[in-house]
This record gives sequence, C-alpha cells and structure tokens, in this order.
Amino acid sequence: MSDVIDLPPPPPFDRLADARDIALFLDFDGTLVDLAHAPGAIVVPPDLGERLRKLAARLGGRLALVSGRSLDDLGGHCPIEGIACAGSHGAARRDAAGMSLGEPAQAMAPDALDDLRTGAREFGLMLEAKPHGAALHYRRHPERADLARALADEVAARFDLAIKPGKGVVELTQTGADKGGAVRAFLALPPFAGAQPVFIGDDVTDEDGMAACEEAGGFGILVGDRTPTTARYRLPNVSAVYEWLSL
Repeated sequence: MSDVIDLPPPPPFDRLADARDIALFLDFDGTLVDLAHAPGAIVVPPDLGERLRKLAARLGGRLALVSGRSLDDLGGHCPIEGIACAGSHGAARRDAAGMSLGEPAQAMAPDALDDLRTGAREFGLMLEAKPHGAALHYRRHPERADLARALADEVAARFDLAIKPGKGVVELTQTGADKGGAVRAFLALPPFAGAQPVFIGDDVTDEDGMAACEEAGGFGILVGDRTPTTARYRLPNVSAVYEWLSL
C-alpha cells in the first residue's frame, strides 16, 4: 500500500497513450462527477456522454465506465450508448454495442431489502435500493457510520451478501461482484485484450479495480487524498481528471 502524500501526479496522458495502447477504466461518482449529498443530486455535464465517446474513439474503443450505480441509473444521468460499462460494482456488464457480458446480475432478496428498510428507518439512515443491491447512506450524518455498518453486517451475514464501504455509504452487493472482476472480464475481450490497463477512481471500492490493473501490468490513479491505496499516481479532484484526459 502507498501513502497518498507520496503519490506523484500521473505522466501526461497523451504521452502515455502514444507510448503504449491504454485501456482506460473510469469510476463515475467522485471521479467524473463531484459527490453530492444524495445519489440523485449529482451535477453531470450535459455533454459528458459525447465527450466520453470521443475519448473512447481516441483509445480505439478501450474505455469502460465501472460504477457502483446500476447500468439503468448510470444511463439516467449520462448517455452511455456506445460506451462499455459495468454497473452494480461489476455485477452487470455490457460492451460498447450494448450487448450483455457474463451471467445476469442477481436481484437482492426482498426480505433483505425489508430488513434494510426497517433498520434504516430506526437509525435515521437513507436507504437506496438498487436492482442488484442496496446502499445505506450517512453522508449527512457521519456520526451514524457505525450504525450503518452494523446494520449492513447483520443483513449481509443473514443473506450471504458482500459489503462495500465507501465515502458516507455502506453498500451491499451479491458475493463476488467487485470492480476488479469487471476489469478482468473486459481485459479478456477485444478491444481491451493486450492493452495496458489504467483505473481512475476515488473510493475504497475502486481499489479492487486498481489492483486488477496492477496485476495486468497497468496501474491505478487515485482521485483525492484517501489513504491507504494501491494507486501509483494521484489527481487532486474531478477537475484534474478532466484536464488530464483532455476530456
């Protein structure tokens, strides 16, 4: 693990891309859009989808969004047609043509959602139900982090779910779904196969994607100042991501 204060900025992107084929994996919240007090409150540049498609073209199609949001939710905020995507922390994947990849993601059991709703009401947490999981948000009430984690632990143990802690949130997903698995799945297929993978993300859940890129001869770039991290480089904020990518 690296300490963030020791992480240098990444080499210029255009020089990096000229030197070797790059496969670029981008988180969404906290990387391409600033975090907000609620998932639906993010502000997305109106032309972000078009910008991403142009960037994908520069990379020969080797660009994928890898988000904790479901694919439908992601598409509701940013037009993602023509862009490879993984949603629900990698549980649901599709290529740039819109074709599904891998086994279909499993929905969360209704009883698990009921338990989360009951606990969220009791502890004053915000519950976000997703097609393939759920998230307990406490960004507005950081003092309730332990309550959110305890509730998530209890429900995860009962229903064999995985826990994904993040910034002001604890998510529950199907076991085995993570961003590292999504990266590996894309790298096994054209046009990603054989490229040097780079993952850019800000949160704890992005560490799996960064680690998968390291394993494949690439690296991670951390957005922000979280520690510890497996990232090799750091960009300070969302604006710096846009500048680095000429997005």
